[in-house]
Amino acid sequence: MEKSQIKGFIAARVAKELKDGDVVNLGIGLPTLVPNYLPEGIHVTLQAENGTIGSASAGENPDPIHDVDAGGSPSGIIPGGSFIDSSVSFGLIRGGHVDATVLGGLEVDEEGSLSNWIIPGKKMPGMGGAMDLLVGAKNVIVAMEHTAKGNPKILKKCKLPYTAVKCITKIITEMGVMEGLVLTEYNPEFTVEEIQAATEATLIISPELKSMV
Repeated sequence: MEKSQIKGFIAARVAKELKDGDVVNLGIGLPTLVPNYLPEGIHVTLQAENGTIGSASAGENPDPIHDVDAGGSPSGIIPGGSFIDSSVSFGLIRGGHVDATVLGGLEVDEEGSLSNWIIPGKKMPGMGGAMDLLVGAKNVIVAMEHTAKGNPKILKKCKLPYTAVKCITKIITEMGVMEGLVLTEYNPEFTVEEIQAATEATLIISPELKSMV
């Protein structure tokens, strides 16, 4: 698969996980592409932990000072959306009112734990709301490339500091879809053997394994 196609491919598959009416929080980077691929008839409400309900693209007149997304890029809000206090926003997350969160990952492991907020020794923007989302959202989807510079990102145990442990519902990469370590879908551009070779943890192959496409 061409490198330039990977993020869009993953985002399109993630979009199929969302249900009409869901309240969804999107992490930095790849997850922000997901709304571009929502199936026809599926409408979701985007919640941002910095205090918006009904987030949207910035449009033609972005306001980078007053309205930004989780990554600090200019954002917008849909008609009827609202701005709320950050404490109320986190109350929604911690209270279990977010149906799904889509987050990127540096590492995940066989226990369903995630490391995605810091690489020791490197400058990072901060943890944001990831720790709260991982334990507060009903459905936790990690959307990421399967490897980093050829090295597996799905490990037996995370080596980087944890964001949260035993929290992931589903992992979606350019190679496949995993529920825990059960490979339920695969990209036909890769064999199951190639997917396992790119994965440190031992995958369980679903007897109902199907194509992602």
